[in-house]
Amino acid sequence: MNKNILLCVSGGIAVYKAVALVSKLSQAGANVKVIMTASARQFVNPLSFQVMSKNDVYFDTFDEKDSNVIAHIDLADWADLILVAPATANVIGKIANGIADDMVTTTLLATTAPVWLAPAMNVHMYEHPAVKRNIARLADDGYQFIEPSEGFLACGYVGKGRLEEPEKITAIVKDYFAEKVQSLADQTVVVTVGALHVPYDEQHIVRAQANGIIGQALANEARALGAQVIQIENSSVDYFMQQLEEYKDRNPQVLFIHAANTPTVEGAPIVSVEGIKAITFGQKVQGTPMLTVISDSWIDFSTQAQLDGQLVDVTNPKLFAQAFWRHLLQGEAQ
Repeated sequence: MNKNILLCVSGGIAVYKAVALVSKLSQAGANVKVIMTASARQFVNPLSFQVMSKNDVYFDTFDEKDSNVIAHIDLADWADLILVAPATANVIGKIANGIADDMVTTTLLATTAPVWLAPAMNVHMYEHPAVKRNIARLADDGYQFIEPSEGFLACGYVGKGRLEEPEKITAIVKDYFAEKVQSLADQTVVVTVGALHVPYDEQHIVRAQANGIIGQALANEARALGAQVIQIENSSVDYFMQQLEEYKDRNPQVLFIHAANTPTVEGAPIVSVEGIKAITFGQKVQGTPMLTVISDSWIDFSTQAQLDGQLVDVTNPKLFAQAFWRHLLQGEAQ
């Protein structure tokens, strides 16, 4: 893998898994450095991480191991990716509110690298409104989450809150850094993002509820796979339908991903997907799409969706987009 991974370890019983995670990442070819909170050091001695990573372990903001650099700035710049695992409710709350009172949180505020958090805590703590609110805020700020798994927790409860297994986290990291096969090279993809709107009167419009997070992720992943992406955001239904017809005339092989929510008020025009390869998300359309993604609520706000009957997690938009395109391309290959 040959990437620099900074692992930030906060305090919980799952710290023992973080030691195994360092081992798995190192075996995969990553250069791993570790920062620990004071609470994390109550569970595992820093020496364990030092042995596994073959690098110094950091835990004191004022312990400058190299006088030529400022440690937390140097680590923030060094990392290609930062993992916070386990991410406790405490550290999630600190990051969400911009608190920088130790080596971990100070470094996280200083970095421009991608930051992934792997929560681990009691199921009731994970479901607490304050924790959910902090996670939502971090997601809005661009942080990614590796969802905890369900099972028997150290506190004796059974539920969601277990730190994901080191093998799975390592696989996700390897996939993130893997060279993307240009599976969509020479393919034009039209993606609607956010919400379309229709006129209500001369001064007002009716707009569906959406934040565009899924459509944006699908468009980004299509670009990563080599597609020429035409992205239409928050436009009127009439303008969008006109644009779509022009794209169809110019390129009949265009692929249409309709990921924008559409008003269902009486008299609203209905988008036509006739004569085009299209994927929809439950909107009313004319014609038959090649795939309809089904979810309990609008896709931007759902936790799960069905792709041809297969349940897929939607809480991480990037991972959902990868699963979406993988499913689509495998289906076309067959």
